[in-house]
Amino acid sequence: MTAVIEVQNLTKRYKDKHALDNVSLSIEGNAIYGLLGRNGAGKTTLMSILTAQNFESAGTVKVFGEHPYENSHVLSRICFVRESQKYPDDATPRHAFKAASLFFKNWDQEFAEQLINDFQLPMKQTIKKLSRGQLSAVGVIIGLASRAEITFFDEPYLGLDAVARQIFYDRLLDDYAEFPRTIILSSHLIDEVSNLIEHVIVIDNGEILMNEDTDAVRDRAVTVVGDKAKVDAWVADREVLHREALGRVVSVTVLGALSDDERAEVTASGLDLAPVSLQQLIVRLTQKAGAETSSDNQEVR
Repeated sequence: MTAVIEVQNLTKRYKDKHALDNVSLSIEGNAIYGLLGRNGAGKTTLMSILTAQNFESAGTVKVFGEHPYENSHVLSRICFVRESQKYPDDATPRHAFKAASLFFKNWDQEFAEQLINDFQLPMKQTIKKLSRGQLSAVGVIIGLASRAEITFFDEPYLGLDAVARQIFYDRLLDDYAEFPRTIILSSHLIDEVSNLIEHVIVIDNGEILMNEDTDAVRDRAVTVVGDKAKVDAWVADREVLHREALGRVVSVTVLGALSDDERAEVTASGLDLAPVSLQQLIVRLTQKAGAETSSDNQEVR
């Protein structure tokens, strides 16, 4: 497949802080990506640079083979939906959708009307008087109905309640199946989006921790539960991500896929295996990375 986004050694500095630190990645067309990580990890900074709303301090950025800044050929093919999107004081949702229909060449008004009904969005109310959930619905509708070649969702759906978020996920998947494009979902609701995304990009402290297909990620770790001595013996030569203990019973999450023989060995030892969800894996990896960074900083001191 052809890469629609290519980033090499991208760095963004704010005074003495690195929001992005030597980031390199390639994003291919017609796939759903999850850009995952904690608040402040660098997700919004990365998307802002890719959509020409911010500037890199160093490195190269190419979208559709070109730098996006002041590039109408690139920007007309991108939709960036963010929770903090600003609108004129007197603008209503209908004004916002009309403007979007003029900008995005693939805009589907019939689909937009369906989404307006799905989210029960009041069309005559000014946007500034909408609830947080209704404001989120405006962004979601623009992001979906635009059918831009690359659509970035920077957590604009967090204002939606659980039912409305599920409507968003369902409509996104249904429309993507019929009209494939590149969709990048930024979220820290990892378990909620785990069944949507085909590729996982995890960013933490401005660095890429993971950049893999979702299917490959799911088997990267496993949790072993049972008698402390037996578990400790089994995990002795493995990379431990997390450990919990309750008396003589311990639960240890280790990195690495297990073969069928290894699974049989664990079971025969009287230990239990538990799967690790995508959210648990990412949380453990970021915790481990944070601990290693703190240790390195202490050694430098």
